[in-house]
Amino acid sequence: AFEARLLKRIDVDSVVSFSCEPKVDGIAVSLLYEKGRLVRAATRGDGVVGENITQNVKTINSIPLRLKGSGFPDTLEVRGEIYLGKAGFAALNEQAKREQTKVFVNPRNTAAGTLRQLDSKRVAKVPLQMFCYSVGLVVGGSLPEHLSSVFDSLTSWGLPCNPQRATVSGIDGCIAYCESLLLQREGLDYEIDGAVLKVDSLALQSRLGTTSRTPRWAMAFKFPAEEKTTRLVGVEFQVGRTGTITPVARLQPVFVGGVTVSNTTLHNM
Repeated sequence: AFEARLLKRIDVDSVVSFSCEPKVDGIAVSLLYEKGRLVRAATRGDGVVGENITQNVKTINSIPLRLKGSGFPDTLEVRGEIYLGKAGFAALNEQAKREQTKVFVNPRNTAAGTLRQLDSKRVAKVPLQMFCYSVGLVVGGSLPEHLSSVFDSLTSWGLPCNPQRATVSGIDGCIAYCESLLLQREGLDYEIDGAVLKVDSLALQSRLGTTSRTPRWAMAFKFPAEEKTTRLVGVEFQVGRTGTITPVARLQPVFVGGVTVSNTTLHNM
């Protein structure tokens, strides 16, 4: 259906190329480079106004303070996802246990909380990382005509791009990519909840435009939710304000989808 909508809007019968990448479970950020120097980092916020996290982002080793090489625009806005890898998260919790401080619940919330710290020295102790996924403002220069080539340029300038990205032909190529990525999911050192599929041609992206909320040239392919098995300890019946009786299951606590679940409402026998 996604492919059919694209082809109908651009009125062509040819096969469209897509740039595919893992949908990293992290925090969206915008990096602004002036003359190759990082001058500002901000969270996405409400889409118009975000938080200034420049000093904290400067402590992340994978984000260059100055771009390498040459050929980059005078002004370049890079958008990406800051995340905390599984190994880094595990090491952080091991340290917390040794120091008998609070243990963190999941990598995404830990990354989000860390980026909002007021003390950048504390941020530097957390092994945050980043993957670029697009560009925004470009002034005083130009970029390649395809997103896959833009990623190559960003990589050459020292910016981190996901090595699991791929360029495929048609929606069948997208499905094959998603199926392959799902098989690799457990082996990745970062949490993902799906794949992002984008039209590779920037000219086609411009022609397709956006709706009031989302770009027409991209979609997220969400993976099945994580499932775990646990033991039902008992069932209690709660009476609501209007007299409605709701059965609630008490469970042996189980960690799933980034949270510990010990209760769940039951909706039928």
